[in-house]
Amino acid sequence: MTGRRRTRSPFSTNLPRSMSALAVCAALAAGCGVVPGTSDGTGSDITVMTWAPENTDATNKPGMPAMAKAYARWINSTGGLNGHKLKVLTCNDHNDRVAAAKCARRAADENVVAVVGSYSQFGDDFLGPLASAGIPYIGGYGVTNDEFTNPMSYPVNGGSPALLAGLGKELAAVCGPVALIRPDSIAGDQLPQLLDSGLRAGGHARALDQLAAEDATEYGTQTKLALERTTDKASPNENKGCVVPALGDRNTTFMDSFRRDRKDYPAVRTATVLGSVDQTVINANGGKSGPYEDSYITGWYPVASDPRWDRMKKVINEEAFGDNRIDPQDAGVQTTWIAYTVLKAVVESLDEGEVSSITVRRALDKGLRVATGGLTPTLRWRFEDLLQVVGFPRLVNTQVTLQVVRQGRLVAARKGFVNTSKLLESVKD
Repeated sequence: MTGRRRTRSPFSTNLPRSMSALAVCAALAAGCGVVPGTSDGTGSDITVMTWAPENTDATNKPGMPAMAKAYARWINSTGGLNGHKLKVLTCNDHNDRVAAAKCARRAADENVVAVVGSYSQFGDDFLGPLASAGIPYIGGYGVTNDEFTNPMSYPVNGGSPALLAGLGKELAAVCGPVALIRPDSIAGDQLPQLLDSGLRAGGHARALDQLAAEDATEYGTQTKLALERTTDKASPNENKGCVVPALGDRNTTFMDSFRRDRKDYPAVRTATVLGSVDQTVINANGGKSGPYEDSYITGWYPVASDPRWDRMKKVINEEAFGDNRIDPQDAGVQTTWIAYTVLKAVVESLDEGEVSSITVRRALDKGLRVATGGLTPTLRWRFEDLLQVVGFPRLVNTQVTLQVVRQGRLVAARKGFVNTSKLLESVKD
């Protein structure tokens, strides 16, 4: 899809309250059963949905719905979620706002208790139907502002805001001029301000903002301009210039052009965010001899080689062996795993009670603490736990990890997480 993608922050919505099972029975003058979209605690199915774009000309995340299906097979083989069989529906949003809204309406029609571990660029289109149906959105990828403003959203990471702010702070100390190559889209318009918040905190000048089509087949014009703008031929800077592509799936296409053009210019450092680059991308671009060597990369989670991912990898090996859509190094796959970890914790907290979109939301809003085995800080979404960062009021996790490419391998640049909350509070329009 080409053209600028329009997004908007939704207004606060008065959410409808579902009738109780007793009221429904009375209204129908029939025997009492389970309200649609709920589980009565006697082993009935719990239905959720996971969506992502697949087979498009722009960003694709097929590993997320595939990971959701693998998780369901695994959890059902071990007795289900607190005795309930987990049923996962999937939907392709096609990187299209109409399709995204259709996925949300289907979720409502199917009476799912939550949408879990999903990706879409069209938060204003899918969150409206979810809010009308009272369906929580747990663990979106964090690609739109709407995921950090809508009360139906329960994000597990800091999305693009945290990644860009954290990267800017790191680059301020090691880079000369910085050029940001980002999508020519409404969603892309927020990226310069976020990167600049980190650069400013480190006493660095703002990034040079370069727009690019997110579905282009080559980026020769953009790479040459970036190299020219970050190279001071008259007076070499003690710090190399840095080129920061933030083009999602099209980062590989950009780096193909960058590799060809950089030989005519002094060496520059590259840097980016996880989701645009992972180990497979680094390998495909030449490993230790490629343009990503020495690059700084910010991520939401520990590096894929960290033992904290062992359980997820075991599930993939047992339930999705040979499914090349699921890469344990992919941030989308990792986000889906963490989102289903949240769902599991919610269902278990309900004990033998009803599992519905209402009870799931209630558990989250009342302060259920969710431990993710160290993959994130402990997550909690009470009102008082929301960080109230201006423009991102649903943020509960602003921590990122700093990684670096050394000898062609993506490794931790330092232990632990970096908290970006202060940087995000300083974001300026």
